[in-house]
Amino acid sequence: MEKIENSPKTDYSRLVLGFLLIVLAGLLLIDNFDLYPVEWGKYIFTWQTLLIVIGLIMLPGKGNRTTGTVLIAIGAFFLAAKFYELPVSISKLFWPAVILFIGLSLIFGSRRRRWHPYKTGEVKDDLIDDVSIFGGSDQKFTSQQFKGGKITNIFGGSTIDLSSAKLESGLNVVDLLCIFGGSKLIIPSEWKVKIEVTSIFGGVSDKRKIPQVLPENAPELVLKGLVLFGGVDIKSF
Repeated sequence: MEKIENSPKTDYSRLVLGFLLIVLAGLLLIDNFDLYPVEWGKYIFTWQTLLIVIGLIMLPGKGNRTTGTVLIAIGAFFLAAKFYELPVSISKLFWPAVILFIGLSLIFGSRRRRWHPYKTGEVKDDLIDDVSIFGGSDQKFTSQQFKGGKITNIFGGSTIDLSSAKLESGLNVVDLLCIFGGSKLIIPSEWKVKIEVTSIFGGVSDKRKIPQVLPENAPELVLKGLVLFGGVDIKSF
């Protein structure tokens, strides 16, 4: 089985998403109270803007930069074309330029790195830092001092196997963010799992066969975060 070594890193995807949500809230407040003579709703609630947002979220990830850049370019082009009359020459050049960019990225990008859209393998880290955007992962954690971490699924999914891991003493938290995506968590039945997840058009279900009586000192894992149009399944072998 392939070994995966993850290094602690800042979760830029979450920072970008959080910043965009704050900006969105501010624009909606301005629009609702007529503080500025621009109808932001016409710009925000469009499929073009959705492509731009998804592209910005994907951009920080090394394996997602090409896709993120293309989505931003497509969204920005059609958003501009919706409200402004673009020169004919730009319209004729756009799609060939996008295809050329993708082709060059595939040729030169493959020389610099091996890209795996679907991550699999065994992970020894004590913390989860899993980001699946338009992709997925299937990872088994074997840490004997597992401390929690972060799982982000946006139009993607992940399977996290903790059956061979042991929890660190104290509070251990996994922060979930599932938007049009989901996670499958394989957690030992003897672990206490506390669910504190906010679910909107989604949910979290614990399908483990839990013993009727758990030891007082049984390890506890707390699940927090947001599930929007997605789901999280908790199972055990």
